[in-house]
Amino acid sequence: MLRAVKRLGLPLLIAAAGAAAAAPACDKPVYLTFDTGHMGVAPLVAQVLQRQHVKVTFFLADERTLEGGSSLDEHWAPWWRERAAEGHAFGSHTWDHVIWRGDQGAAFRMQPTAGAQSGQRLTLDEAAYCEELKKPARRFEAMTGHKMLPLFRAPGGKTSPALLAAAQRCGFTHVGWAPAGFLGDELDSGKFPNDKLLAKALRDIRGGDILLAHLGIWSRQDPWAPAVLEPLIEGLKQRGFCFATLRDHPQYAALAAGR
Repeated sequence: MLRAVKRLGLPLLIAAAGAAAAAPACDKPVYLTFDTGHMGVAPLVAQVLQRQHVKVTFFLADERTLEGGSSLDEHWAPWWRERAAEGHAFGSHTWDHVIWRGDQGAAFRMQPTAGAQSGQRLTLDEAAYCEELKKPARRFEAMTGHKMLPLFRAPGGKTSPALLAAAQRCGFTHVGWAPAGFLGDELDSGKFPNDKLLAKALRDIRGGDILLAHLGIWSRQDPWAPAVLEPLIEGLKQRGFCFATLRDHPQYAALAAGR
């Protein structure tokens, strides 16, 4: 028996110990998320995540890009396939990045910032809003062969109880972000320079926080990601944080497992 343990058990024990050493448990997870944008920093974001061995959650809308196409078109399909193969997680951000402006009876006043009706004020009934949520999921699966999580983020984080209830009936649960997790990449870079945003994030972020950034913001003159993303990840790691996707978030893990 002892010989058998030595012959078979010891290598397994050594391998298990090595795996544990390579992936130590972390009791201070943070959940970095990216919403789509003009995609100008998407290649850089992918490189940083690969280099830092960090997995994140992306929320997808079909937004206008710097190249003149859109973030879920065929030009970007290989990029999304690569991120899916790497083990990141994905949710819906509505197809046309429709921003809730108010409830109207059983319907919703919305304003898309993408698509053919960008900038217009629209009224969507529950079925139409459900389609806005489902369309990115269908497109993502067609591009990658992977399914989205049953999660969504309303553009701008703007919702109402009625909107959230309609999304739940459609099979989607809303994900916001922590106050300290608002990383500021949408803000005026003259008033909120990158070094100040980095310092604030490193000071204020706590374990369990959901963090929010974007794959490109049109209005910011000094892009956030090239200056802040990697120093932020490294700084949080030095403080004992680790990174996880929303598949592992205690509030959403059961939903992810049952999708």
